[in-house]
Amino acid sequence: MTSAWLQLPPATVEHVIEQHLTNRGERTEMKRNIVFATVAAAALIGGGTATAVAFSGDSGQASSPSASSTPRSSVSVPDDDVNEDAREARAATVSAPEAAAAALKAAPGTVTGIDLDQDRPGLVWEVDVLGKDGKWHEVTLDAGNAKVLNQHVEHEGDDDHGVDHARAELKGTTVDATEAARKAAARYGTVTSVDLDDDHRSSAVWEVETVSKDGKEHKLNVDPKSGKVTVAPRDADDDDNGGQDD
Repeated sequence: MTSAWLQLPPATVEHVIEQHLTNRGERTEMKRNIVFATVAAAALIGGGTATAVAFSGDSGQASSPSASSTPRSSVSVPDDDVNEDAREARAATVSAPEAAAAALKAAPGTVTGIDLDQDRPGLVWEVDVLGKDGKWHEVTLDAGNAKVLNQHVEHEGDDDHGVDHARAELKGTTVDATEAARKAAARYGTVTSVDLDDDHRSSAVWEVETVSKDGKEHKLNVDPKSGKVTVAPRDADDDDNGGQDD
């Protein structure tokens, strides 16, 4: 075969090579079009969204877009609205104060919210931190070992969750979210949520939700200056107990 190529005139050799490359490009383009058509057809049939697949050079190998997913928690609770908070509280081995401490190691600043939640990664603590850098940080931690599963910076908004507003709420407070959780837990069981709130109030308070050993849920207010714990007023949509003591 090699000797046959050498016997051809140079112009003929150039023409053959050019034709070969052209055919190769057409085949690659044909493959690409077939893949795109197949993906589009699958999206139409399944009612979903098609994801483009990119080719790398002429190797014929496809590379999918990189996708970052949050690692799963070591704890998982069946998705069920019945006694959800109680089941989550029993399953979590990391307390609210421990979650807050772990979050502050990842994002130094001031904790403004702690929430135990069964999410896609499993049972996690979601902690909001007003960072020393003046930005909002949301840190997601494993409820079983306090490992940081995800962390991202949120954009500052112009609403009540703005940085300036949060700083004003925190000014003069001597009881932080961690201490509020400890004080509430001392009498009312496992803390599942802590949030700094000033809705319908002249000054902000720590709103804390807990679950006692008997499965009863409590909604409490902790004064951010004195640390006094009181049962929160019953909401209109609460049940007869409304999270209050019998």
